[in-house]
Amino acid sequence: MNDPAPMPADAIARVQEGLRIAHPPDPATLAAERAHLERLETATRWKRFTGYLRLVGPGYLQSAMTLGGGTAVSSLLAGALFGYALLWVAPLAMLIGLVMLAALAHQTLSTGMRPFEAMRRYAGPFFAWGWALGALAASVIWHFPQYSLASACLVDMADVVGIEGLRPQAMAFVVLPWAVAISFLYGNARLVRWYERLLKYMVWGIIVCFGWVVFRTGVDDWGALFRGFFTFQIPGERNGVAAVTIVLGGLAAAVGINMVFLYPYSLLARGWSRPHRRLARFDLVLGTFIPYLLATSLIVIAAANTIHLDPSFSAARISPIDAAQSLGVTIGPAGGRLVFGAGVLAMALSSITLHMLCAGFVAIEVFGWPFGSWRYRFATLVPAVGVFGPVFWGEYAVWLAVPTSIVCGFLLPVAYIGIILLQRNTRYLGADTPRGAGGRTWLGAMVIVTVFLTAFFAWSALTKGPGYIRDVLKIGSEETVAVAVADTDAVADTDADTDTDPDTDPDTDTDPDPVADPVADPVADTDADPDADPDAAPAPAPEPP
Repeated sequence: MNDPAPMPADAIARVQEGLRIAHPPDPATLAAERAHLERLETATRWKRFTGYLRLVGPGYLQSAMTLGGGTAVSSLLAGALFGYALLWVAPLAMLIGLVMLAALAHQTLSTGMRPFEAMRRYAGPFFAWGWALGALAASVIWHFPQYSLASACLVDMADVVGIEGLRPQAMAFVVLPWAVAISFLYGNARLVRWYERLLKYMVWGIIVCFGWVVFRTGVDDWGALFRGFFTFQIPGERNGVAAVTIVLGGLAAAVGINMVFLYPYSLLARGWSRPHRRLARFDLVLGTFIPYLLATSLIVIAAANTIHLDPSFSAARISPIDAAQSLGVTIGPAGGRLVFGAGVLAMALSSITLHMLCAGFVAIEVFGWPFGSWRYRFATLVPAVGVFGPVFWGEYAVWLAVPTSIVCGFLLPVAYIGIILLQRNTRYLGADTPRGAGGRTWLGAMVIVTVFLTAFFAWSALTKGPGYIRDVLKIGSEETVAVAVADTDAVADTDADTDTDPDTDPDTDTDPDPVADPVADPVADTDADPDADPDAAPAPAPEPP
């Protein structure tokens, strides 16, 4: 029987280098920590709780990583369109992910073996390569909405302070060199510490603001709020968006396949081993689930209290200005736009650098490329094609985070099936294979989670996939034409703007040139009909991609 071999010290050092661990753990400190954990195994529950509380770490980092643009946009749209009805989505999505992450932690800490090598040897090369390449693909796909979000927020924040005329397509190429520079300079421990601390403060600053909105606006129907966490209902369609689309986006955004790939390596990089197994489960609950539940719930409730059922709300074309309405209630329209823009910009920048780190680490682990080599640097740049997100889907800068999250969700089942195969492999885990009622329950939960996600995403692909692909390609081509026309015929655009009726809502598309703005506004189409009832509600927008 080929027993799994723990990672040697030089391999762990390579993992620490690949994950940019600024301060690798001290061996003496780790030895004392292991001894302390062994004593806590026989301590009272309260003493064990307080002891674990001082040692949490990787779980909090996972929570910070997953609180990105996809999660923020899905939560915002859930509240704005469906009120409290979809409060259950984010916690359920994270619980599904934690079932699998807890299994990964148990496997990795029990054996000390490199997760990719363990997957390749004991589950099969198909699952190992599917896991690694899926993590790389997700890092590339998720890059597109991050650049769209970052550029849109930069344009809106500049507009607030009086700098007008900036275009998202151009601002994306301002974000790109910044992201590349940060990625290449990530080995500087002091720079990394300050950069990550700044992003963390910006992200959690916006969460505090959403909390303040909830406090100021209050909750009129506490029963509806609590039902939102436990009824698991999926409403119909509102403002042209099906609730199932928001549910799929939320399920996929909570725990991505690239996060699943990096998590077990982050445990090894911290020097955790067998004595840390119970701490790892505690850390996932306290460090990952609770902060994520708090953050997403506040965003949903704040959006529901401020922009829920607003007739002018168009989910497909939601802009940072629209999204910032929820913060404008408490700190004013201009302040709300600045705070919202800074917070979402921080989420996007942190996600961009994380995706580049993940791509580089996949190259280190799978291909054995040395850290800092030109091949490694090339691998970190692979996701940078996302800079073209604002070029192809600029008008859908915020909404784009939802369909891309759904696409990345399709990559999860292959990794989850591989983890299940490892969980029941006695050659891999030996005496640490979960047994008895607890082991069967754990394995059953993993199977149920995987079957549920696979069936849900497969149903979505069959019923909505062709429409998504058709609409995305159509919108992307139209956006490209619009950008080209704007670049080569600026005078014509100016003349068209001059011809616009001054009494018309500036948000309504009245440009007579069908090429200058090819994506027709459904509200404008209704208003343009001379026979239409002026008091009638605007027609719902078609469901966006």
